[in-house]
Amino acid sequence: MFGTRDATGNVDRDGRASVDREGATLAVGRDVDAPPERTARALRDTQRWPDWSLSVRDVESADRYVETGTTGRVRVAGAWVPFRVTAATRLRWDWEVARVPATGHRVDRYAGEPDRCRAVIEVPLIAPPYVPVCRRALDRFAALVEGE
Repeated sequence: MFGTRDATGNVDRDGRASVDREGATLAVGRDVDAPPERTARALRDTQRWPDWSLSVRDVESADRYVETGTTGRVRVAGAWVPFRVTAATRLRWDWEVARVPATGHRVDRYAGEPDRCRAVIEVPLIAPPYVPVCRRALDRFAALVEGE
């Protein structure tokens, strides 16, 4: 068999993606060969969400880079729904979509590795079918950031 099994029992074939339970969430993570600050900036960039997200097709927001309180709307499954960022720092942000708490997003640093980090999407435990979607999105996201 190739790779190792992650926390959900799925095989991690490239040694880079994983899913771990963290309290009330499943943390879907992927290594990114780029500095943490650049990676986090790309993750917070609303204009780039459609480039890597499998569910967000378009975004309208007055803020290009999310901050606490950023609002707007995203087009998912052909419908526009409102969003609000409930908390944000340089390396992390959380949001509500249609007034429902949604995924969290963060970048974890690796000690002693300034040009490598881990991008993580936190999925509520009640939404495990969304894990494979997040894995594919993080693969697309990593390719985008690493290609810069």
